[in-house]
Formats: sequence, C-alpha cells, structure tokens
Amino acid sequence: MPTVVFEKKGKPVLTVSAPEGGSIQDMCDDHAAPVPFSCRSACCGTCRVEILEGGENLDTPEDEELDVLDAFGQAPPKHRLACCAKLKSGGGTVRVQAVDE
Repeated sequence: MPTVVFEKKGKPVLTVSAPEGGSIQDMCDDHAAPVPFSCRSACCGTCRVEILEGGENLDTPEDEELDVLDAFGQAPPKHRLACCAKLKSGGGTVRVQAVDE
C-alpha cells in the first residue's frame, strides 16, 4: 500500500497509508492534511504541492494539470496539483508539501 507523507517547512506532520489509485486530494480530505483547496478540478492551482520524494509513484499528469502548473511556472516531476495527482499501483512513498507563496 502506498504511503503519503505530508510535510510543512520540511518537517513531517502527517503520514497516511493510501489506497492505490487514490488522489492526494482524497488523503487531504480524509485526514485533514495541510494542503489548501479551492476548485478541486485543475482550474485554480490552489492545491499545488511540491513533490519532495516519490514522484515516480504518481500517475502521469494530464493536459489540464500541466496547463495550470505552467501558468505558475511550475511542472512535474517537482510540482503537481493535489486534486489531480493519483497514486500508482504497487506501493512506495510520496513526500509532499503545499507550495507557499
């Protein structure tokens, strides 16, 4: 089972065992993780997260997500939208933290 570690200022604040195929947004909703949301549909970029480790354990981003990240001058594998990033089958750990502005 994959693991998602949510960090704030480089320190772990929450570690969650995540279902395969679940989104980072699902983990945030289920466990009150420290990532802000607004539209929840790859439109606003509020839920941008920095991938600190384990980006290879996330599915490939779709065009909508890439367009929003590009508007902020960011791109995978270093950045993703929590509302879009889904965990691959298999396992592994993904470490993320919300993008501070």
